[in-house]
Amino acid sequence: MTTTRPRQGRPRHTPPSDPGASAREQILDAAGALFVERGVAGTSTRMIAEHVGIRQASLYYHFATKEDILAELLATSVRPSLRMVERIQALVPERIDPAAALYAVAAMDVRTLSRTSYNIGTLYLLPEVRAERFDAFRAERGRLQAGYGALGALAAPEDVTRSMPAERIGELLIQLVEVVIQIRRSREPDPADTDAIASSCLRLCGLDERAVARARGGAAALLSGSDRPRS
Repeated sequence: MTTTRPRQGRPRHTPPSDPGASAREQILDAAGALFVERGVAGTSTRMIAEHVGIRQASLYYHFATKEDILAELLATSVRPSLRMVERIQALVPERIDPAAALYAVAAMDVRTLSRTSYNIGTLYLLPEVRAERFDAFRAERGRLQAGYGALGALAAPEDVTRSMPAERIGELLIQLVEVVIQIRRSREPDPADTDAIASSCLRLCGLDERAVARARGGAAALLSGSDRPRS
């Protein structure tokens, strides 16, 4: 007797934004776009599955709840920059100029927030993100902010650090970088925006234009290394 194996999914009715993306990545991409457009409460896992073109049961293989999806999306918005700042902090200032390191981290952060097809940074403002479930995201963003403060304090002249502690510098720098979220509300950011924001971070720390230009050049090698795929 011949048995028919059940189908694990159905043909996709919408083409994936990246045909080479895994099912997990496509779920995240679809959910992110829906969360930005409709909010978490207005988005169901069935809607996400239909957007990808898979069965709802297939989605649960990757994520148990839509809150798990949101948590992963939030994490992906800070982890690349956090990994970078933690990697280079150990090399500053002996092997890497603090100003170049700060420029590189700011540029990486802007790129991360600009890379998705939807405005991922607007997820920070969702009311659900205030819940205890997302404490890990807030902790990671706090570590990134502290990294900004540490690099900014090392890059800044002494007269700046006398009047502005590292904690305040970090708070201001991360807010300056996240202005790209507002830019994306009206248009797509371009490389000139990345440079303008990263350079403004250095100017906020009191660096003059010559120092900004040196830092921009020094950051190029750090950024090219950060774009290599991770094993």
